[in-house]
Amino acid sequence: MALLCGNVLRNSRFAVRLQVSKQMTRQVRENRPVCSYVNFQTISTHLRLIATRQSCGKAWTVCPHVIHGGHHIHTSVPRRALPVPLLWMVLKPLQKLAAILLGRSIRKWWRVLPQNRRQLMREWVRKHRWHFAAGGGAALVIIALLLLTHLDESPLTGRVRLLVFSREKYRELAVLTSEMHLEEFAESLLPDSHPLHQMVQQSVQLLVQRNKDIPQVSEVPWSVHVVESPQINAFVLPNGEVFMFTGMLEAVADTDQLMIVLGHEMAHAILEHSAEQASLSHIVDLLSLILVTAIWALCPGDFLALLGGWAKDKLTELMFNHPYSRKLESEADRVGLQLAAKACADVRAGPVFWQQMELADQLTGTPTSPEWLSTHPSHRNRSSQLDRLIPQALELRENCACPALSSPDPRAVFSETVRVMMKKTKEQFEGGLQSSHQLMPASVPTAPTPFQTVHSSSTSVANHLIKNEAPVAASETVVVSIVSAAAGETESQHEQQNTSQQGS
Repeated sequence: MALLCGNVLRNSRFAVRLQVSKQMTRQVRENRPVCSYVNFQTISTHLRLIATRQSCGKAWTVCPHVIHGGHHIHTSVPRRALPVPLLWMVLKPLQKLAAILLGRSIRKWWRVLPQNRRQLMREWVRKHRWHFAAGGGAALVIIALLLLTHLDESPLTGRVRLLVFSREKYRELAVLTSEMHLEEFAESLLPDSHPLHQMVQQSVQLLVQRNKDIPQVSEVPWSVHVVESPQINAFVLPNGEVFMFTGMLEAVADTDQLMIVLGHEMAHAILEHSAEQASLSHIVDLLSLILVTAIWALCPGDFLALLGGWAKDKLTELMFNHPYSRKLESEADRVGLQLAAKACADVRAGPVFWQQMELADQLTGTPTSPEWLSTHPSHRNRSSQLDRLIPQALELRENCACPALSSPDPRAVFSETVRVMMKKTKEQFEGGLQSSHQLMPASVPTAPTPFQTVHSSSTSVANHLIKNEAPVAASETVVVSIVSAAAGETESQHEQQNTSQQGS
């Protein structure tokens, strides 16, 4: 047996990963059945075991030698466990599918059940109805206790909210999300030396420096990525990754508006709105599984069950998801304005940005849905909310030893600019309309041109801004560019229409 073992050890080379405990270390130092020259500086290391024969005896022992070269056998890389929110996102459709199959199976089972058995089932349920009621009540109590144990206080605002997923788990998901976004935008990211990137970087650094008294700001490593895309969008992940699109940089009028937009997005990350919204969605989806099962069990056909499921999803969005999302957006607007005020930005520019967006949508004819169908408040309501918060923001800005603001109020500048531009646009339109009347035959009716539609909508918006004196801190250049772009596009269509009429 000793010869056989020796032969095997002579012709065998294998690598293992050893975890050396204190007890084994003591045994080695006492010259027990391992070699005395083992290096224990590292607890876990890749070792090669080579069969050797000790000169002090006939017994075969195994002596470890640290691998420095030759053929390596590597251990597998430690795998990172998937975050709980990601697992929930994967299992979410499977849970709904299981509820659908369960309800459909109940419906088919009831259909093939004989009439006498159905009657017995009804009587049994009626007889034990109080047991079912007690079971349902106990289930509601358990659910309520579970929800109470997951209540959390929102930072900065102190609002009590439901938080099912832990902050650590959701930040792990944010790391995976940021990696996906970096891979998606790899070819369109601006270099760090680009002026736009440096401008956003400096704005973020200023916001972080002036709000470092907030732990959620100082403890996060903030980094900036500027994506070259016409999309008017920006977002910040919970791990501090800031993604800004060049379309948003073109939409803002100055650095003050940029600071307010960045403050809004950073507020989402500071307040952990993504984890909060996912927690609510998780609870609503779990409770709705009972409703899905009932729909598929009670509806007489699959088509009606699908229609009922679609109606249930829409009602859930309108009653829970959309209102809660608008609530979080309004909270981010309020906290973001405070962050910008502490960074000494002109907070009067806050309402302006949303008035600019509303004006641009009106002039370009962008379709807008009612607020109750959207996940975000309307531009007008966001501007009005920020307008009400301006006095508090100005007081906070003054307490932070910021320099005094300039005397011209950006809100008044915007209103006057809109009024002047609408007046010029109206004069240009009337002059072009008179010249077209002279060129037109008398028998040809004067149909409204596309410019009339744009002009009427822009005039109504301008009149609303001037009448209500809504605070809008947009620069004159932005208003001129918005109106000029809309007017130039429609005037070209007007000239084409005149040319075709003259030809006819």
